[in-house]
Amino acid sequence: MTLSLITALLSSLYVTVSNPLPEQRSDVPVVVPIPTSAGEVRSVKVAGVNDMPYQLDDMNGDGVADEIVVMLDMKPGETRTLTLNLSTVPDTTATFEAGTYAYLKLNDKNKKYPKISAITYPGDVDNRQMYNSIYGHGAVLEGLYNAIRVYMDNRQSVDLYAKNRPQLELETTGFYTTADQLGKGYGRDILWAGTSVAMGSFRGWQNGTPTTIDSVTTRGQCVVTTGPLRSVIEVSDRGWNYDGHPIDMTQRYTIYKGHRDYEAEVTLNGAPNGAVFATGVQKIMNDNEGFIRANGLAGSWGNNLPDKGMPQLTDTLGLGISVSAPYLVKTLEDDVNYLTLVSPDRNGKIKYHITAAALRDECSPRDAKSWFDHLAVWRKHLDNPVKVVVSKTRKNKKRK
Repeated sequence: MTLSLITALLSSLYVTVSNPLPEQRSDVPVVVPIPTSAGEVRSVKVAGVNDMPYQLDDMNGDGVADEIVVMLDMKPGETRTLTLNLSTVPDTTATFEAGTYAYLKLNDKNKKYPKISAITYPGDVDNRQMYNSIYGHGAVLEGLYNAIRVYMDNRQSVDLYAKNRPQLELETTGFYTTADQLGKGYGRDILWAGTSVAMGSFRGWQNGTPTTIDSVTTRGQCVVTTGPLRSVIEVSDRGWNYDGHPIDMTQRYTIYKGHRDYEAEVTLNGAPNGAVFATGVQKIMNDNEGFIRANGLAGSWGNNLPDKGMPQLTDTLGLGISVSAPYLVKTLEDDVNYLTLVSPDRNGKIKYHITAAALRDECSPRDAKSWFDHLAVWRKHLDNPVKVVVSKTRKNKKRK
């Protein structure tokens, strides 16, 4: 083997993925950490699989990829082992169909809306100024079925955009679908949040009420990664004065290709032991049907008027949230929300999942019952994730 080939081929990783459920699963994300000993990985080949889509992500911002993402369809009870051959050489011929997208744009006076990767404001900047300085009012995260934006202000509310058909379209509509674009079959912003927690927005919890993130030293947003298989956005608050304690907080929202649900991971540094926070989903404005369970699963279904500028158009939609141990503290409801109270684990993290449906979405459940049935299956899959084992050496099968 020549020196150049030795340099190009860094190492191989053997990834065993097991489906614990006796049922088919589609678009299963498999995230593989890259060992620091592997060096700087620039491309991946999956042995025995031609042109299998993958994504290399730099999740800590040091300029070097530290995770590999692949997606699998798995048979009932299936166990599969993948050989990932890592290389220092970029694969300039690899093109994978885009299934996710994330962006952050400035709201400039020339209406060019330039993309940026990150922005940070001093904590004393007026919330309305921050909110209006970003095109779309916050970072946007898009999957094939829907998209969310997280407001750049003290609310940091998660807002919802639903589509008529599975496709990426936010680069065209920017959350502000025109009447002409609606006529051409594009989706639109469908949620009117008001004072609620909307779709899984993260809140404080004080005196029996969800509270916004008001007193901070800095506030920011960034795009962590955007790619064909996974996109991630991050919201950061430094020096959040929470019940007299300064907390540094980051919220990461992740979407995978083929998914209508989002992962939320909140990291809290400085939170006192036993600190309680809140999230949940709102009760839809009109004809709401919903439920909340002690196990941390909640859902709602109804219709609302999301855009007062288009009073002739209402949207019917469903929302869902799932929170499990060790983060779950309690579930309850108030006049406008199904609430889940949460607390960080010993590593200062809180994790939960949010999801949504819409009547305009041709792939969505069509009524409250089918949506709630979908949420029950969704929860079962979340409670039974695929098992991923990564090794640097292949384990030989035992001979019969």
